[in-house]
Amino acid sequence: MKPHRLEYFVIGVVLGAVGGFVAGLLFAPESGARTRRRLADEALHMADVARAVAERAEHTAELVGERVDHYLGRDEQVAWRKVREIREGVQRYSRTVMTS
Repeated sequence: MKPHRLEYFVIGVVLGAVGGFVAGLLFAPESGARTRRRLADEALHMADVARAVAERAEHTAELVGERVDHYLGRDEQVAWRKVREIREGVQRYSRTVMTS
């Protein structure tokens, strides 16, 4: 799709959704008070669901962060161990060369 066509498509979808929502409210079989109460209840329910999803995402992000820190720390330890081994090897080699 070309960019301007995509823009028109998105605008059409949004306007269609808003128009459908308004038409649904106007032709709803329940009274206005009941419809508003039902919408408020649904909004509260959706807020609870969104809050639960956000908490779950936060928990997952913390777990991923802890694992990344763990693995990065482990890699760092391995790297320092290798540096020590290389230093010791160089020192042994230096002593061997100097005594020969």
